[in-house]
Amino acid sequence: MFLALALVLAAPSPDTAPPPRVIGELIELKTGTGTLYGTIDLPATLGPWPVVLFHAGSGPTDRDGNGPLVSTDCSKQLGRALASQGIAVLRIDKRGIAASAKAMPKEEDVRMESYAADAAAWVARLRKDPRFTKVGFIGHSEGSLVGLIAAREAKFDAFVSLCGPARPYQDGLRDQLKRTLSDDLYKRSDAIIAELAAGRTVKDPPKELAALFRPSVQPFLISQFKYDPAKLAAELKAPLLVVAGSTDIQVPASDAQLFAKANPKAKVVTIDEMNHVLKAAKEGNRLAQLASYYDRSLPLHPKLVPALAEFLKSSLGE
Repeated sequence: MFLALALVLAAPSPDTAPPPRVIGELIELKTGTGTLYGTIDLPATLGPWPVVLFHAGSGPTDRDGNGPLVSTDCSKQLGRALASQGIAVLRIDKRGIAASAKAMPKEEDVRMESYAADAAAWVARLRKDPRFTKVGFIGHSEGSLVGLIAAREAKFDAFVSLCGPARPYQDGLRDQLKRTLSDDLYKRSDAIIAELAAGRTVKDPPKELAALFRPSVQPFLISQFKYDPAKLAAELKAPLLVVAGSTDIQVPASDAQLFAKANPKAKVVTIDEMNHVLKAAKEGNRLAQLASYYDRSLPLHPKLVPALAEFLKSSLGE
């Protein structure tokens, strides 16, 4: 999440499922500022099917779960695995990312609300498609907040927060920076975060912090810091599943309990030894997990897809 701002024919197991009947059906969404692109993974069974919109996390992460800072295929693995379970999955390139890059020519123009509006527009597109029945949402990491913001307009039929932060983003960012920066740099970063949280931009951030607080990204951070994910989850009308990984080094598993406290109807599943990129990881430290952020051959954690499929089938029907 925050790390990405700076710098996945015989009864196969769900996490190693073969490609669905249609591999990578491409879809486009026209918007006022350019075209957005995505891929739909379709089940091999006859439709219509329930469908979920999958929204990736922060930074330049594409529809497959890859980018300059990560190479995991986790989103593609998840889409194909759920399709093998009878649930269609739309995976998208966010505005400004990969194939959708031209829809946001300037970094300083993007806001959390931009992503939320796009998510609602994608859902409206899915609801018009006769191949699909109910429409759910899976938000990975920052994608969870995008969905929570979009929920009022999109009116999801089911919602999954997958390794999503429950605290305001500036709180989690402070925690991460405190673990990685010197005392002096942390104090300077803390002052910048305070200004951004107050809605004020900061000129000339220290060069050591420029990747995270460069002027062009500050408007986005200001828009992000306005929201409290747990409070938004409390307003959610759709059935809610919160999935956490016990060895997630980016969003602590304890955040899942904050969602449950805010929304008592939420179902919480903490998957033992699953990390932030949805892979098996016994140790909860960055060095031990580094390889999983760059190895596309690693499968999803074996307990992830069964947990998601059970909830989505119950909430959306097959």
